[in-house]
Amino acid sequence: MRHFPVPITTTIPDPAVSKRSLDVSAVAMLVLLCASWGAQQVSVKIALPAFPPFLQMGIRSAGASLLVLLYCLAARRGKLFVRDGSLWLGIFSGLLFSGEFVLIYLGLQWTDASRTSLFLYTAPFFVALGATWLLPSERLRWPQWAGLALSFCGTAIVMGVPHAATSPHALLGDLMIIAAAVFWAATTLAIKATRLAAVPPEKVLLYQLAVSAAIGLGAAAATGESMGTLGFAPVMALTYQTVWIAAITFLLWLRLLTLYPASTLQAGTSMSPLFGVAFAALILHEPLGPLFLLAVALVVSGLILVNRRG
Repeated sequence: MRHFPVPITTTIPDPAVSKRSLDVSAVAMLVLLCASWGAQQVSVKIALPAFPPFLQMGIRSAGASLLVLLYCLAARRGKLFVRDGSLWLGIFSGLLFSGEFVLIYLGLQWTDASRTSLFLYTAPFFVALGATWLLPSERLRWPQWAGLALSFCGTAIVMGVPHAATSPHALLGDLMIIAAAVFWAATTLAIKATRLAAVPPEKVLLYQLAVSAAIGLGAAAATGESMGTLGFAPVMALTYQTVWIAAITFLLWLRLLTLYPASTLQAGTSMSPLFGVAFAALILHEPLGPLFLLAVALVVSGLILVNRRG
């Protein structure tokens, strides 16, 4: 469920919807969502001087969980609050979700937002690999294997490109983001391979946000984190993450899923790392050399192939 990067599809597709093609308004909305998700890494970077990693994660998740809860109450989603045996699986999903975001927020202290955009979007490839064992109905075909190969090549190239960040821990930051992608993939598989797949996605998101809020705020208190000097940019960056990314874009994504084929929408999310790299260059002025751009092309091409059906 995303958060994050991209929301995970847990709804059962309607046969009538599965044949519907994207119209102009749907394409525009999908581009807006991908651009928003791509900009998230940049917003984390901007907010870090005022809001340290654990505190930022905790505030974001707590605020977003309240907004999603209010939406569910306003939309009269009463079934979200009945006992359905999903509590412990939901908490487990929340722990995986929290692990992903701990690694993202810590890693972005040391590595570049542009590199994060690429490394984080290796998650679909880990999902594809895990699905070969956990989800027999989703075994890889040759396009997916080709996509994995392209992504591996792109990631290897990025690892060899010098960092814009001057931190001596930049390589550790890279590795933490790749580990975050593994946690994202594990979260996806935990949902798709268990009864959580039949739970309303708003409820799964609430599990994830509630657990990550508790862990983030608890870790911030335990480690003595405190807010730095507040300014307009950090406050707006955190507000953007909390209100727009973690709450509104998720609800917009759910709306698209009720109208259009999930497979088509998921393939369209391959645009997200492109936007992430572009925003990192435009807003944070991170350099993009020829090798890095080649890596971007390889990773995005790999994403398109992995999301291809048939």
